[in-house]
Amino acid sequence: MSYEMIAVVMFGSMMLMLLTGQRVFGAIGFVGALAGVLLWGTGGVDIPFSSAMKLMKWYPLLTLPMFIFMGYVLSESGIADDLYRMFHVWMGPVKGGLAIGTIGLMVLISAMNGLSVAGMAIGATIALPELLRRGYDKIMVTGVIQAGSSLGILVPPSVVLVLYAMIARQPVGQLWLAGVVPGLMMATLFIIYIYVRCRLQPSLGPVLPVEERDVSLAQRLRLLRAGLLPLAIFAVMMVPFVKGWTSLVESSAVGAVTALLAATLKGRMTRKVFEVSVRQTLAISCMFMWIILAALAFGAIFDGLGAVKAIEDLFTERLGLSPWMILILMQLSFILMGTFLDDTAMLVIVAPLYVPLVDALGFDLIWYGVLYTITTQIAYMTPPFGYNLFLMRAMAPPQIGLRDIYRSILPFVVVMTAALSLVMVFPKIALWLPGVVYGH
Repeated sequence: MSYEMIAVVMFGSMMLMLLTGQRVFGAIGFVGALAGVLLWGTGGVDIPFSSAMKLMKWYPLLTLPMFIFMGYVLSESGIADDLYRMFHVWMGPVKGGLAIGTIGLMVLISAMNGLSVAGMAIGATIALPELLRRGYDKIMVTGVIQAGSSLGILVPPSVVLVLYAMIARQPVGQLWLAGVVPGLMMATLFIIYIYVRCRLQPSLGPVLPVEERDVSLAQRLRLLRAGLLPLAIFAVMMVPFVKGWTSLVESSAVGAVTALLAATLKGRMTRKVFEVSVRQTLAISCMFMWIILAALAFGAIFDGLGAVKAIEDLFTERLGLSPWMILILMQLSFILMGTFLDDTAMLVIVAPLYVPLVDALGFDLIWYGVLYTITTQIAYMTPPFGYNLFLMRAMAPPQIGLRDIYRSILPFVVVMTAALSLVMVFPKIALWLPGVVYGH
């Protein structure tokens, strides 16, 4: 059997296993380990075993539970509620102001947690009921919650970028910095769209009543101070890292301890909050570790076959496609897979194939990591089977139907596609900040 055919059989077997409903890491790891045994005999099991050892020796992986714990402490202790009250008071007088404030809330939650699901949960439970109660258009605000939650895997500390860094063997710090400018650019484009739309159609986002806006300056400043606490925690964590005073792992520990202290000093660190935070941290950290382990095992077999080189020859020599055409086809395949897979599953499935191919085509892997995160979020919100669409349906109140959710996301998908195009055409949008900080 040719190497190309072996690669096709492995990839097809993995997709077939996933369709059976097995856990992602189990399906991928099983195919990788079985292929190793069939190709090289009993000695083939050393390949996934060495991948496991590589994972256990990867020091930056310690950042994963630290950042997840920090995010859960801040969200479970109610500090996210303070954020929304701050935006409620300060942005209420503006047409569409609460929707704009919700985008700001999502940016800060992303900096707290690094998971898009967490942003969706907080936005749907805190912001969405308030927006509906104040007469905001249900279709627009549903789109706002979904679009804002997409920033969770782009704005640091993005947990998914940690996963990408491990699989692509790229520095986590550079990937995080590469996501900052595109993430803020996307948030700005969302805000511009909401503001312009509400100016043209004021009924979509009415201003707050005068009695709700009539708050003293002292109370406004008090809310501002409480709402900016997560931003201060983020600064305490990231500034020493960017300045080179601490390593990435040390910065993550500083962030976790600072969040714990902040919740304790505000009197919100109850036994229940601590227990939920620890349990969720353990569950999500173990899930990511199993996924990384499966991806490394499968990728090692793929590399050993030389399958990536064979596929590169197929695209460039036999089909005659240019590197940019191949890259665009990769992005389209992400959008297709996003209709039935989440971001981590997509990365694990295609990373053994795409990451070496992107490198061989001469593209920057840091830049490609940002393209991946934006594209997967577009895929999440693309009808008819986008992952985020059904997640939103599970969390939304009864008056918001699936049809409303489909309609709500279309303009935001257009905005995100525009942001993706800008990053593709102008790579410096992603690479400028890492270049400034790391000096290249």
